[in-house]
Amino acid sequence: MYAGRLNDLPIGKMRPLTIGNVGIILCRLSEAKIAAYHNICRHRGSELCRVEQPLGKTISCPYHAWSYAAADGRLVSTAHATPTADFNREENGLFPVATMLWNGFVFINAAEEPSAFVPDLGLEAYDNWPMTDLVTGHKLVRNLNCNWKVFWENYNECLHCPSIHPELSNLVPIYREGLMSETERQDWSPGKTTGNALKEGALTWTLDGQPCGPMFPDLTEVQIKTAANFVTIYPTAYIVAHVDYVRIVSLVPTSPETTQLTAEWLFSPAAMKQTEFDPSEVAAFASIVLEQDAEAAEMNQRGLRSPRFEAGRLMPQEFYIHHFHEWVRQRLNIN
Repeated sequence: MYAGRLNDLPIGKMRPLTIGNVGIILCRLSEAKIAAYHNICRHRGSELCRVEQPLGKTISCPYHAWSYAAADGRLVSTAHATPTADFNREENGLFPVATMLWNGFVFINAAEEPSAFVPDLGLEAYDNWPMTDLVTGHKLVRNLNCNWKVFWENYNECLHCPSIHPELSNLVPIYREGLMSETERQDWSPGKTTGNALKEGALTWTLDGQPCGPMFPDLTEVQIKTAANFVTIYPTAYIVAHVDYVRIVSLVPTSPETTQLTAEWLFSPAAMKQTEFDPSEVAAFASIVLEQDAEAAEMNQRGLRSPRFEAGRLMPQEFYIHHFHEWVRQRLNIN
């Protein structure tokens, strides 16, 4: 699961994070080191961290004052409690949570045997962007009245684009056809060149199509022409890297029919230092698109409640939805 940007958690701080009914503590130990633990004391299960707070060498339980080493979760002290002779301190440390730092993003996996972290386009997908140096300039939080999978289904097709996203379809001509890329056209064949993804004169996803600041210098011609370079990390987030900024959208289920969506816009320090630079203006375009997607997903969820609902037949353009369904089935061990 996506847990935030490393730079947004100061060194020497710890922060609670809740995913479903699982509480996690994120601990920023040093410039490039972070630790995570289940947010429960090994004594009687009390919550350890309630709000972001300073992190010392130990994490102390506010209930009975048991303390644990911040660096590795070892039980350091049982405070006023007197352990019995057969009490094993080594077996009573904090339960660890696996962490992964990738391009300045923090990911966690609370499973006892965490699987490998694998973005859909590989770990090298964003090597040409200065990801670790980017700073968060704008943030949007939207509570969705839909199951998290409904939102992902919407994300995985563009048949809805002509009717739901007029502004986006104007910026990205191929979306007017209900397609996600030129490679989905029936007359496309391997080796056939593709043009610029955006309409003439536009370079990025902003209201006027113009970059908000200096373009990232190391992008390839293909990356510039693509304009919106997507990476998907199920089930937690997707990232969109543009020529001038980056956006990450993350999802956290809060009930069977509600989901919290968080979008963060990341900019270079040079862009942020520009006179009269307003990150919210840059975010305005994608915010419109996200709100349209949210309303579409909520509309879909309301229909799913009908007792007459039967799963419909996916169309050829919805092959990414089929891939997503297969991903879910595999995790649920459904053949």
